[in-house]
Amino acid sequence: MFKIATIVGARPQFIKTPLISSEIRKFAREILIHTGQHYDSNMSAVFFDELKIPKADYNLGIGSGTQGKQTGKMLQKIEQILLKEKPDMVIIYGDTNSTVAGALAAAKLHIPIAHIESGMRSYNRQMPEEINRIISDHVSEFLFCSTSSSVKILKGEGIKKNVYFVGDVMHDIQKKIKNQKLKTKDTILEELNIEPKKYILATVHRQENTDKKENLINIIEAFAKINEKVIFAVHPRTKKYLKEYRLERIIKNSNIELIDPVGFLEMIILESNAKLILTDSGGVQKEAFLDHVPCITLREETEWVETVQSGWNQLAGTNKEKIIKFARNFPKPKNHPNFLGDGNAYLKIAKIIKEYVNSK
Repeated sequence: MFKIATIVGARPQFIKTPLISSEIRKFAREILIHTGQHYDSNMSAVFFDELKIPKADYNLGIGSGTQGKQTGKMLQKIEQILLKEKPDMVIIYGDTNSTVAGALAAAKLHIPIAHIESGMRSYNRQMPEEINRIISDHVSEFLFCSTSSSVKILKGEGIKKNVYFVGDVMHDIQKKIKNQKLKTKDTILEELNIEPKKYILATVHRQENTDKKENLINIIEAFAKINEKVIFAVHPRTKKYLKEYRLERIIKNSNIELIDPVGFLEMIILESNAKLILTDSGGVQKEAFLDHVPCITLREETEWVETVQSGWNQLAGTNKEKIIKFARNFPKPKNHPNFLGDGNAYLKIAKIIKEYVNSK
């Protein structure tokens, strides 16, 4: 039987896996490899539980580390598994170190790679994610794009074969679960003592914002000066630097409420009920757009350019004045264009892979 190895390791990948895995397992044997890049239970186990993700066949337990150390460990262990399992195809998602490690391991063993969420570009090569995207795209055999602009980007880089605009899998997930499961998690607003559209939701996790003291100070000071309730879901790395930079004193005397990372279903409730979202996450930008919630991105650029073009997203970087200005005065757009497909990306991806399987 045709064997497919799927490699995941971080929150965005856990979210996208269930729908595609359920379809793939109808015609192929899937081996699920969890690198352990996100290992905190709030960043990993909760997603497997909530989203009914199949249990990982391998959990590498890599954990955190420098870019090179983490990627190197993943590459070594993934290669060992691929040599043992001999899959006919490897599926990778997005732009994390798990993505690029899986791509390199498979490419060097001449195993065809299917990259889901191909063609995203921020054009900022200071971001590790940008390097991961470029490498992964250029060694992949099948490239599944969330937006039509991603197809054009790949074409501009000389990648034209087996490039497909299928839409965004996150759109599929939200479309499917909103009416089915969110009611089971609707106590989160009550637990946090907040009301719909009377709070701002914030997330910060990118290296350039957490590891650079000046950037994180600017972000926290801006949050404190917005003068509205800010629910700040704190990534483990961010938590470490808040303490190291002694920013807890600013937070203590402000409108900011720190919470631990929450599961996907609770996060969707927090996002959809927020008045505004402040984030440096690509995934959260997109989720904000899908929920019709204005977003301020704490970066100078974004790979989700359509969210900015449509007026639903504004780029503030770590400029304190910009963050405050945009947060206090964000004109909500009247239109909400659909550029993320029809909510059936997972079916289109599975169909293309199945056609490839049947041709073998």
